[in-house]
Amino acid sequence: MELLDDIKAAKEIIQALLKAKKTFRMYPETNPMYAKTIEDTNAKFRNFFDYRDELTFKIKQNEIFCDSEQIYSNPQKEDNIALFFFKDGLREITFKKGFSVKELEDFLKILTVDYDREVLDDDVVTLLWERDFQNVRYVVDEAFLTEEDDYESAAVREVKEKGSDSDELTRAYEDSFNEEAVKDAVIVPLTDKDLHIVVKEIEKDAHDKTGKLITIIFEMLYQAENKSEYEDVGHFLNSIVEFSITHGDLEAALHILRKTREVIDTQSIADDAKKNLNMVFSFLGFDATIKLLGELLDSGVEIDEKIWDEYVAFLDKNAIQPFITMLGELKSIPARKNVINALISLGRKDIQSLAKGLYDSRWYVVRNIIYILGKLGDKASVDYLLKTVNHSDIRVRKEGIKALGELGAPGVFPALRECFNDPEVQIRTAAARALGNIRSTTAKSIILQRMTDAAFVKTDFSEKKEFYEVLSKWKDNDVMEFLMKTLKKKSFFKRALNDESRACAAYCIGLIGNKDVLPLLNTVKESKNKLLREYVYSAIKRIEYGR
Repeated sequence: MELLDDIKAAKEIIQALLKAKKTFRMYPETNPMYAKTIEDTNAKFRNFFDYRDELTFKIKQNEIFCDSEQIYSNPQKEDNIALFFFKDGLREITFKKGFSVKELEDFLKILTVDYDREVLDDDVVTLLWERDFQNVRYVVDEAFLTEEDDYESAAVREVKEKGSDSDELTRAYEDSFNEEAVKDAVIVPLTDKDLHIVVKEIEKDAHDKTGKLITIIFEMLYQAENKSEYEDVGHFLNSIVEFSITHGDLEAALHILRKTREVIDTQSIADDAKKNLNMVFSFLGFDATIKLLGELLDSGVEIDEKIWDEYVAFLDKNAIQPFITMLGELKSIPARKNVINALISLGRKDIQSLAKGLYDSRWYVVRNIIYILGKLGDKASVDYLLKTVNHSDIRVRKEGIKALGELGAPGVFPALRECFNDPEVQIRTAAARALGNIRSTTAKSIILQRMTDAAFVKTDFSEKKEFYEVLSKWKDNDVMEFLMKTLKKKSFFKRALNDESRACAAYCIGLIGNKDVLPLLNTVKESKNKLLREYVYSAIKRIEYGR
């Protein structure tokens, strides 16, 4: 297919999606128009996939591109499919050749849930993730927030309105921050009543006096003389941290934490003082503090990535369990991303505590913990992850298998081999992909053993093709001999199944791109079997033209 034909076919798919989006909103599933829309849209995809293995749409705010060519543009907000994807953070969508009719129907249903949204979590990305499409990949702008554009200004305005009532501030409190000529002041330790008054006043004050307050508190620390006074300082620092988080000001909290760490590391202070200052870091991981942090993350307030990472670095391992609990309660994708990144960082401090999340009753939490353990890259994770391949939820099993493939430790092979006996095809193919990701000689042997088993020829064509695609990751003589032997094999009985295997072998040879096999492919290209003939032609074209 020439490039112009590709672009034309891609444009037709976009128009079919637009039409389907309207039709699905107008007609119920029982209406003939519903079924016809799926059939027509599927035909557009099949037309494209007859010659290409993947279709990728790159998404701008009002345009969609394919192969650097603009195939859609709409400056209006109404019925703008580019904006529909863009506003929820999608920047690229790729459909693979195996994109089934069922997947197409589910994808079209997702196109209809944009308007009259009732649940915050029902954005396009979440629905794509929950459906777990086998033949759809997508790229998300992870820094993108799905809140309304004017949220930040409204939030700032709300804070100012809440802080404008300063009638209750005492003149003495104002003077304490404005007076610059005071010298040789005598610092008197604050009583519990004093601490409560100051916290109340700072909450009512519209101006930022937090920094000055921190200076005063540390001066109190230097003047303190007993355990009770050190405890007062520690409690008040905790109060300011809590106040800062509640008001969405992590930078103020960081200012306290930096100063606290600096004093502990560099200042000659009493052991009781250090003990109470260290309690500030433990306070960060308390359930109540983490809950406040979760509310901040879910509020939609934008948090700078560097600030978040630095804040997380101050957390101790006692924050792991509260974070796991929070992970199952958060509503927005950016919030969950921040917590997942935090747990990746904290998991290195205590992988055992992190692994306890695998026993959570919520499947999506378990799946996230598996992802985190995989990202740690610690071989110690393998023992925990091996248990997940027997989880009751298929989505958890798939994530566990994927993580084992990424870790690639020798101990994963028996578990991945056993997955070939799973009744779910998705699990069997996930195990094959995991072995392909490892790419070792042992992994190759396990794949070949499965494919040479007598029962393998009876498996569904799509599953066989998936295994052959994985096998293409190895380009050695063993693999080429197996593929050539399969391509040459003829059978009087079960001829259709045998021709499916031959078609898969041709597909794999095309992926490997070995020109030495072209003569053999040419001898098979006139086969009477349509499927075999098409795959052989496709392999020849891929090898000769690199397509």
